Amino acid sequence: MDAAVTTALDAVSAGTIAGNLESEVLDFKEDDRGGRKGTLRILLDAALCLANAKGGHVVLGVRDNAGGPTALIGTNLDPEVVRQSIHTNSRPGLLVEVEALVHRGTRLLVVSVPEGREIHADPKGRVPRRFGSDCISLDPAGQARLREERSAYDWSQARAPEPTPISPEALAAARRRFSASTRPERRVLAALSDADLVRALGVVESDGSLLNAGAVLLGVDRCRVTYTYRESPAGEPLAVEKLNGPLLVVYDRIMELIRLRRRLTPVTLPDGQQLQVEDFPELAVREALTNALIHRDYQLAGAVTVDHSPSVLAITSPGPLVAGVSPDNILTHPSKPRNRCLANAASISELAEEIGRGVDRMYREMIRSGRPTPSITEAYDHTRVALIGDAPNTSIARYVGQLPAEVRDDTDAMIIILKLCGTRTVTAEQMAPLLHKGVDEAEASLRHLARDVVAVIEPTRQTLRSAHPVYRLREDALKQLGSAVPYARHTADEIERRVVLHVREYGRITNATVRNLFNVKSDRANQILKELRERHILVKTSEAQRGPSVEYGPGERFPPRPAPKRKTRVAPPPEPDDSEQATLFDG
Repeated sequence: MDAAVTTALDAVSAGTIAGNLESEVLDFKEDDRGGRKGTLRILLDAALCLANAKGGHVVLGVRDNAGGPTALIGTNLDPEVVRQSIHTNSRPGLLVEVEALVHRGTRLLVVSVPEGREIHADPKGRVPRRFGSDCISLDPAGQARLREERSAYDWSQARAPEPTPISPEALAAARRRFSASTRPERRVLAALSDADLVRALGVVESDGSLLNAGAVLLGVDRCRVTYTYRESPAGEPLAVEKLNGPLLVVYDRIMELIRLRRRLTPVTLPDGQQLQVEDFPELAVREALTNALIHRDYQLAGAVTVDHSPSVLAITSPGPLVAGVSPDNILTHPSKPRNRCLANAASISELAEEIGRGVDRMYREMIRSGRPTPSITEAYDHTRVALIGDAPNTSIARYVGQLPAEVRDDTDAMIIILKLCGTRTVTAEQMAPLLHKGVDEAEASLRHLARDVVAVIEPTRQTLRSAHPVYRLREDALKQLGSAVPYARHTADEIERRVVLHVREYGRITNATVRNLFNVKSDRANQILKELRERHILVKTSEAQRGPSVEYGPGERFPPRPAPKRKTRVAPPPEPDDSEQATLFDG
């Protein structure tokens, strides 16, 4: 039995609404009131939905609108009847595994559905597919797209259906890219004739006819993008530009429009070096825009939309993610381009190579700039990537800017640090879904970050010898992150109490002592001491006026030591008289 099914059933038994646990790979069903025939039809639809997506499990005998013991209503349906019914009524026949399971005294059925290598339909030719927790019937275009993905068909490698003029502006853009390349074998391509340059990109057939990839990359009007700028995410558009041209030209124009409205936040590192933190890191924007233009479904009508405001940059492209790729595995799933020929041409022209290594770079660059990870969502007809801008968390940006390159360029490390800015501890089990990895791989990433040469996190003392310890930020990391770690902040009352206790015990306090007490930097320690001096709780007691040797002692409003509590004298019990003693001994 799949562990995820057991975990979900335990959660339902504990009170979680079953429907809230449904996902792209898990569905809960109950027997149809009309009888066995209706139940088998429900299971067929659910199994086809999963098979035409990523596979998964259907659990029969659970109400999806309830939680707790009442949600587990059970079923008496025979597993073999279910298995045969699904195979007989699907086109082509779908083979599933069906297992009876007794969970906390209730008999359930678990239907395990593999991801189909073909497209599976019901007897009426309907092709349902699961998107998120919804089951949607695919229209003919959606069916064709799914069939092409599963048969490894590449639309971009097919001959363009109609003659498409090549844009001189696109050829000039390609030459600029080749000329600027750091690779000698690419720079020589800039001097090729037009015909040879197009052949070098791999977007024509042997007779010189353009492929669809060539029509999109270099054609006059095959790439469409709508750019909108607003002062707030839901505000009125202040600028709208509709672009219709070669991908190479449209891409450059969109990047130019975004740069024109770029906002920078200066962040100074302790060594004096200054970083200019962009509202939307250019590398992350390039990755999101390139993915939208290269991997969109060009067989669907509509344009790529870029919705830009100071707070959010959202890029939406027609078509869902490629079969097998989801927002939950996109960081680690092997590259699977929808339009392979187009993606290859983009790589040769260094449109893709310059932004580099995939979606993980988008995640990494957002965290490095002190912002949350990208939001990636999909539906049956579109994919949306949203980058959150606005004011960055400069404490995170400053801290990451000081880390060694091997840590700074490690996407797992960035995600772990960001997570620990919001929670005191993490485990490999908690990090695995965020890293899009298994628990053991997540543990390896945590251990790497805990090595002494890196020294960012550490296992807690109590779990040090555990196979999967509990990890926390090291003290030095907490100190450098400062206000980026809310749980490490101290209230004014707590600060005063701890300072007063220290001064009572030692008679003095310094900036260094405050830094160690509260895991703060020197400027914050100075601020704490200044506030306590202004309230006359502390006063300078040393001759030094500046520097680490300045000491502070009790001021005129320094709280007096609490009076010791008086001990209550307990009178001894009265001595028993002779008669009582006699009674005791005689008992």
